[in-house]
Amino acid sequence: SWLVQCQNLDGGWGETCLSYDDPSLKGVGISTASQTAWALIGLMAAGEPTGNWAMDAMERGVNYLVSTQQPDGSWDETEFTGTGFPSHFYLKYHFYQQYFPLLALGRYQMSVAS
Repeated sequence: SWLVQCQNLDGGWGETCLSYDDPSLKGVGISTASQTAWALIGLMAAGEPTGNWAMDAMERGVNYLVSTQQPDGSWDETEFTGTGFPSHFYLKYHFYQQYFPLLALGRYQMSVAS
């Protein structure tokens, strides 16, 4: 799938805000905790249609989140991942990088435990 193809070599996902002006940059960017979490949540929500081929991508995404988690349990994220008005200003929701990874990791844990 397109989402799996967009995964970065470090196991995470990211998309630059420049993608609003340049469609060739959709799905391209520095990995972030929040965008990696969104990709994982999407792949898990797709469930069975993703089949085993997505499991490797999900495992790499989980490993990215675990390896980038700070000792205090948080994630650092310098990229803007919220849109105000594309190409004019972007928003930084400071808790996106905290609760979306926790949500994704929790869902992943529940899916592999069942």
